[in-house]
Formats: sequence, C-alpha cells, structure tokens
Amino acid sequence: MADPKGFLTTPVLLWERRPVEERVRDWHEVYRPGALLPVISAQAGRCMDCGIPFCHSGCPLGNLIPEWNDYAYRGDWAAASERLHATNNFPEFTGRVCPAPCESACVLAINSDPVTIKNVEVTIADKAWAEGHAPPRPPERLSGRTVAVIGSGPAGLAAAQQLTRAGHTVVVYERDDRLGGLLRYGIPEFKMEKRHINRRVAQMTAEGTKFRTGRDVGRDLDATKLRRRFDAVVVATGATACRELAVPGRELAGIHQAMEFLPLANRVQEGDFGADAVSPIDARGRDVVIVGGGDTGADCLGTVLRQGARSVVQLDINPRPGDDRAPHEPWPVHPKVHRVSPAHEEAGAGVGRGEHGRVFATSTLRFAGDRRVRALHVAEVEPATRTPLPGTDAELPADLVLLALGFDGPELGPLADQLGLEADERGTFLRGEGYETGRDGVFVAGDAGRGQSLVVWAIAEGRSCAAAVDRYLTGETTLHAPVAPVDRPLGV
Repeated sequence: MADPKGFLTTPVLLWERRPVEERVRDWHEVYRPGALLPVISAQAGRCMDCGIPFCHSGCPLGNLIPEWNDYAYRGDWAAASERLHATNNFPEFTGRVCPAPCESACVLAINSDPVTIKNVEVTIADKAWAEGHAPPRPPERLSGRTVAVIGSGPAGLAAAQQLTRAGHTVVVYERDDRLGGLLRYGIPEFKMEKRHINRRVAQMTAEGTKFRTGRDVGRDLDATKLRRRFDAVVVATGATACRELAVPGRELAGIHQAMEFLPLANRVQEGDFGADAVSPIDARGRDVVIVGGGDTGADCLGTVLRQGARSVVQLDINPRPGDDRAPHEPWPVHPKVHRVSPAHEEAGAGVGRGEHGRVFATSTLRFAGDRRVRALHVAEVEPATRTPLPGTDAELPADLVLLALGFDGPELGPLADQLGLEADERGTFLRGEGYETGRDGVFVAGDAGRGQSLVVWAIAEGRSCAAAVDRYLTGETTLHAPVAPVDRPLGV
C-alpha cells in the first residue's frame, strides 16, 4: 500500500486547467503542461490498495491501477510505466479523453472523492515518453504470418501493435490521409494534441507495423483480394454512420453533421488550408445551435467558441442529470450525473459576444429559413416519453446548426459486401465470442462490432481481437485479452 493514511490526510487535487480567457484563444490542450507533476505522487498515495480493487472492474482494459499508483507514489516512473503499458497500449490517449469509469468504481467514491486515476495515468504516460520508458518493442522473430488491419482508430492501432509485437507482419489500411481515425479528425486539438498520435505511430513503425493511408478498402482496394493476400483480416472501421434528424427544413444550407464540421476544424490545425486559414465550415460571427448533449456536442461547443461564434446554444433532449448518483445507478456503476466539461466551463464564462448556454429536455421541431437556416423551432419535452409539451414552443436564432446525435454503427457498403459481413439488429457487424465473423480469417473489433463507445473499450477490444487472431494463426496466444465482445454466439 502506498500511503496507509493517504485517503484520510491528502485532499483531492485535480489537474489545473488554464484560464478560460487564455485557452479559448488558442488550440492547445486546456490543462497546464506539467502542472500535475509536483502533486501527482501524493494523489497516487490516496489509493487504498483495496483487497478487491473495483477500479479494475470499472476499466474495460483491466488496468493494474493499485500497482501503478504505488509506483507513482514512490516516484518509480519506469516501473509505473511498465505496469501501465502491460494492459494499455495508449495511456496518453485514455488519460486525456476517457471519462474514467475506473474512478466511479473506486472504493473511495462510495462516500468521498475518488482517487484521481485518470490524472495519475496521464502523468505516468507523459513521464514514460519524457524519460525514455516507452521504446519501440519489435519482435525477436517473425512468424511468417500476415495480417491486414482495416482502420487506424484506437481499436485498429491496438490490434496492429499487439499482433506486430507477437511477430506477425501487419499492414494497417486507412482511408483518410492521416492515421488515427476519430482520434485524429473527431477529437479536437484542445482536447488531445495530435502529436500524441504521431509519436505512437512512429513507435509502431519502428516496431515493424506498416501503414497505408488514403486506401479505402472496398473501393480503392478489393477486400476479397485483400483477404486472399493476407492470412487474416481485422475490420476496425469504427461506427461512423451518423444519426440523422428528420424534421422539416433539414435540407436548408447551414445544417451540418458534427463529423462534417469537426474534421475540417482539425484540418485547419494540421495546416491543410494554408497559414491563417479558416475552416470551410466556420462559426465566426454566427449564431450556432448544437443539437445533441453528449461528448461530440461538447467538442463542437469548444470548437465554435474558439472560432469566434457570436452565440452558442447546445440542446440536449434528456433532462438535466442530478449532481449525485441516482438510486438505480449505485456504486460501482459509472453513473449519469451532471458533468461540466472544459467546453461547458468556457461557454458558461460567456466568452466573446452574445449568450452561450446548455438547454436540457428540449427537442427540435423544425428548421426555418429561406435556402439557409435562420432559426430552430424547439419545445420542451416530457422526460419519460420525450413528447413535446404543448405551449412550450420557442424559436432560437441560428445560421449554423451542428448535429451531434451520435452514430448508428459502421458504414455498410462495398467493404461489407466483399467480405460477406452481416449486420445485426443494431446495425453493427455480426461477430462471435472470438471476434470472428462468418468469413474464415476475418475478425471485427471496436465500434464496428460493439457500436459507438469509449476509447478505452476500443483499445480493449483491439487487444482482445489481436489475441483471437494470434490464436487463429498459431493455435495459441500469450497476448493479453481483457474483454469478450458479445454475450451471444455468432448467428444468435
């Protein structure tokens, strides 16, 4: 145990955010660089080293949290990094963008503030890079087997790294011009700077993983021929089929899916449109309404604030969650409670001109405008049924509307047809308990089979799928496999 009295004597201290007025004027990460280091060891000392560490059950990766907390408390960053990387390929990703269900499952969370596990994790990861504790780990020998991974999001990258380290020759195919999937073009720069992805890709390249960008398998490359060329294929294309809002006026100009808007904003930061360029879909001087109250909506919110929107309103059809756990979400369940993200903090500060706010229990009835949207007609809803309440109609001015309603599943098309993949009732690719599909040697990992989920689940599935592929190719595996994908056999 790190500090036997730490949870009693050490108050919780979170990673300090930069002042709102400073951070909304740039695209750097919102937290102060290095601000955790002086205090993180003491925070790790709050870990109780429970006999039954429920934080393990809260984390799909099965991270060895008490172990690396103890090493962080003692300042042994090399050992902490080894324990952290034993179960997580990309802790600098999860430490920045995961909502930390492990903290909800911390025993301290029963009646106090949990251990700041996420902050400890990202500090260990950053120290590992700074001090050389994350070198490339190429295999000692090659197996002679080949694997194609389709998709370079967290699931695809995790599967590729595990299989490469097991000695297989792995080629990752990505349809975009850069690697990372939604980590690259969906997550804004202020939430996770893309240098973290570039650094991991360089590590994986040094280990032997090969990458092919700008290759849309199913269109640019025939997936059937690809299957014949490789001993196994992992489909990790994510769940990128956006949900629609089928209300009158949807055809008006100025209404965009969030995943049309966010990638363009990220491309500006990559320099794709030249120095000092603005995004082709830019919020500067506009009245913006974001439809959708989840993480993607918050990402849109932080982005339009940085672009200089005149006003921003974020609509959530769900009622405002409570500040404490609901009775039906007891510890150690990750509860749905009212959370204030950095973007919501920025909106609440009223940065720029106009009003910025988040509105709950509100539904969009229709869009109004002449060719271009100029307003939304909304109404309050009855929480249980989401039925609009009579007499609550209102009009919100808007000349830019962003739809952040989530995703239905993977895009069905030539890739699925050529590989013979079937969709289940949720719209995701059908697979079995070993990530296998009905096609020999074809496996599905991540959101493509699970549906939209967290980055930590994507990495966990990528690791588990890699173990299944390794077993398929060699008859056995020593790769870490944290999760099973489904609770039903293939075809049921």
